[in-house]
Amino acid sequence: MTQTDLEVKKDPNDAAPQPGDERMWTARVRGAAVRAFPPGKLLPDRQPSYVASWIYIFGVLTVAAFVVILASGVVLVVRGPSWWHISKIGLYFNSIHLWAVELFFFFMVIHLWGKFFMAAWRGRRRATWITGVVSFLVSVGAAFTGYISQQNFDSQWIATQAKDGINSTGVGAVFNVLDFGQMLLWHVLLLPVVVATLVGVHVLLVRRRGVVHPLPVRGTTVDPGS
Repeated sequence: MTQTDLEVKKDPNDAAPQPGDERMWTARVRGAAVRAFPPGKLLPDRQPSYVASWIYIFGVLTVAAFVVILASGVVLVVRGPSWWHISKIGLYFNSIHLWAVELFFFFMVIHLWGKFFMAAWRGRRRATWITGVVSFLVSVGAAFTGYISQQNFDSQWIATQAKDGINSTGVGAVFNVLDFGQMLLWHVLLLPVVVATLVGVHVLLVRRRGVVHPLPVRGTTVDPGS
């Protein structure tokens, strides 16, 4: 049987490399990915019974609101930053974008506080907790630049009031809240990319380490590695 016959008969879904290909970078990367995120963990069919508690749904709701933010934001960007001032459809999409942001922060704050009181960093989940907190902080900056990009009196007032505060930190020369073009770029590209990356890493870490279990009842013990 020739090498070509082996390649044809090999199952394309098989993650194991062919003999002699173990040192190829594609085989090593694929193997590391499968070890870190087995399909059973990446897309599990079942979850522990305690996940049925209401506190566990706010992470999913946060991600859902973020998807709506991105979708409505893309429409607003394509049509232009002042479109929603002169079009009823634009006003509709701007309203969707605004309320998705409101819900995003509402769900995220409950999610963060809930996980804080559950000590969600237990069981080697420190990176999961940190990426969630940093996502929230970067999202605040994204929302701030969004308010400045509204092109109305509210945005002018926010920008002028924020200018002195930003200058007092020493970063006013590189982060000029009165420069509409700069703020729009931060809002529609730079900060969303950072937030999306952090959220993606956060979700992957949840899949890898699993959902944090509730705190044990007083007087009982829980495996620290779980």
